[in-house]
Amino acid sequence: MKQKGNIGVTTENIFPVIKKFLYSDHEIFLRELVSNAVDATQKLKTLSSVGEFKGELGDTTIRIAIDKKAGTLTISDKGIGMTEEEIDKYINQIAFSGAEEFLEKYKNDANAIIGHFGLGFYSAFMVSKKVEIVTKSYKENAVAMHWVCDGNPEYQLEACEKNDRGTDIILHIDDENKDFLENAKIEELLKKYCKFLPVAIAFGKKKEWKEGKEVETDEDNIVNNTTPAWTKKPSDLTDEDYKNFYNELYPYSTEPLFHIHLNVDYPFNLTGILYFPKVKSNLDLQRNKIQLYCNQVFVTDSVEGIVPDFLTLLHGVIDSPDIPLNVSRSYLQSDQNVKKISSHITKKVAERLQDIFKNDRKQFEEKWDSLQLFIVYGMLTDEKFYEKAKDFVLLKNSENQYFTLEEYKKLIEANQTDKDNTLIYLYANNAEAQHTYIQAAKEKGYDVLILDGQLDVHFINQLEQKLEKTRFVRVDSDIVEKLIVKNEVEKLNLTDNERNDLSTIFSSQIPKLEKTEFIVSFENLGENARPIVITQNEFMRRMKDMSAVQGGGMMNFYGEMPDSFNLVVNATHPLIRNIINAKSENCDNLLKPFAEKIAELEKEKSDWNTAHKDVKKEDIPSVENEDLEKIESQLIEQNKEKRAVLEQFAANNDIISQLIDLALLSNNMLKGESLDKFIKRSLELIR
Repeated sequence: MKQKGNIGVTTENIFPVIKKFLYSDHEIFLRELVSNAVDATQKLKTLSSVGEFKGELGDTTIRIAIDKKAGTLTISDKGIGMTEEEIDKYINQIAFSGAEEFLEKYKNDANAIIGHFGLGFYSAFMVSKKVEIVTKSYKENAVAMHWVCDGNPEYQLEACEKNDRGTDIILHIDDENKDFLENAKIEELLKKYCKFLPVAIAFGKKKEWKEGKEVETDEDNIVNNTTPAWTKKPSDLTDEDYKNFYNELYPYSTEPLFHIHLNVDYPFNLTGILYFPKVKSNLDLQRNKIQLYCNQVFVTDSVEGIVPDFLTLLHGVIDSPDIPLNVSRSYLQSDQNVKKISSHITKKVAERLQDIFKNDRKQFEEKWDSLQLFIVYGMLTDEKFYEKAKDFVLLKNSENQYFTLEEYKKLIEANQTDKDNTLIYLYANNAEAQHTYIQAAKEKGYDVLILDGQLDVHFINQLEQKLEKTRFVRVDSDIVEKLIVKNEVEKLNLTDNERNDLSTIFSSQIPKLEKTEFIVSFENLGENARPIVITQNEFMRRMKDMSAVQGGGMMNFYGEMPDSFNLVVNATHPLIRNIINAKSENCDNLLKPFAEKIAELEKEKSDWNTAHKDVKKEDIPSVENEDLEKIESQLIEQNKEKRAVLEQFAANNDIISQLIDLALLSNNMLKGESLDKFIKRSLELIR
């Protein structure tokens, strides 16, 4: 007898809400319906195992079929099926209190309804104009039932013919969703959501090539692996098994470095396998590679909140029925359980890395360049991970030797402690470009680290805060004598006028470089040191490096500033002494009148300022202000003429330009026209 009725909801707008607002992706309907079929099959297997179902299980494969002509997509299982009473209870009675208020509150939130009220089946109406259920319970003498609904609260239910137990869900796909009648689309979704479901899922037949064309075989096309590696015990898996599973997850990917098998049953259930992939430098390209499953049903690959931020760089699978999911199984709710899981994963990862470090340090060091990004990122973003990782994080020096933090401290503390008892860690971030500076430091008996990782500028700052009386100094940030100041450096005997004249001479010959400034200074470096050395202030360079990594706010300010370098002239080098002597011979007589006139004008200016020091600016007679302006104008003119003499001397002395260009060349800063001039000048000088 045909039964008609209304689905038991307290409001009639459930279907428009399902159609319009439910789920962020309509494609999830297939996951929901196949998951229901898996649940029904597993329940039957459970009943069979405890003796409540005494029949033959037989073939329990779930089958997906498309009928393009009829416009239907069918999901069939041979699970427990439903009786008329169960259809009424589980399908017809969408019984939730306050439905109208709830729907009104969440009607614009695509992810707040179905899962909360167990409405997974009704996701079918997102893509269907009509849905049919043909079902027969496993119970003895059960009558098969046929349920039909066309997307409104009215349904029809009547007895029908069905030989086998189980359920067929027949979706009559609506005009807006015809792509779900394409084989390629359904195969894509099955691979995405159902790849590891625990019951075999068949979609069509396997195909093979015969006589130049693809033909169907009689063998079912099973789309899933029912026993993926994470569901097995670690003791039952070999390294090869783990590698094969990684290839199953990420075909054609480079072999991973390590794996971590998670298997927890208290205080929550969690299984999974995480892999450390070989990475380059771009953090963002590596994210969204961990797949989250709930009882082998794919949920999402956006695992923020479940996995600590730094571990989103890992690849692999996490499966937990205890992770609270909302409606569409796509969005995680941050509760205490999630935080415990996150903390546990961090702990397991740290323990695994510690084990590898202790048991096979050679392998750990060989893979450090790829591991470094994960470990440093973790230390920067997770305090608990820092506390564990500080014992196995490695520092690499210019000799390609690796040290723990404690080992390196012991290595350098005797020779690299400055006069203030601060331990100085010297480092380079480009071993090739900074080779000269590294060699100079090594000749002083210092050790130099190579810190060229993407996050090392931040890591340096963290270590300076964490390690007592410790400072990191890049080898090109100052002359080698000042990198680690142990005694006061001997001062130069140059007057202010001599310094100013020499500064004009050398600065006038520095090639113009875009967004680059040079400050000329003079030091006593000894006869055997280089005549000119270029250095860069540690603080400003570090700020610019940080700006390049993170940007935004104050960092943008530093990023826009020009690069500032120090051109350090070694006044005790024979070549520089020759230049100083040549300047005296060629310029002193020419400069003497300017010096006398400038001194006279400076005295006049000083006298003027003394005479007017207690007079308000507005009370000074205009004639007297004009006198000051005349003095200042004459000073500018005298200094300009003096500078012209010095610049002319510098321009005629090829050795000055040659020494500057050699210093620039050693820093890879001499390019284009300036490099061409240097080469031509070099050829002239060696003729």
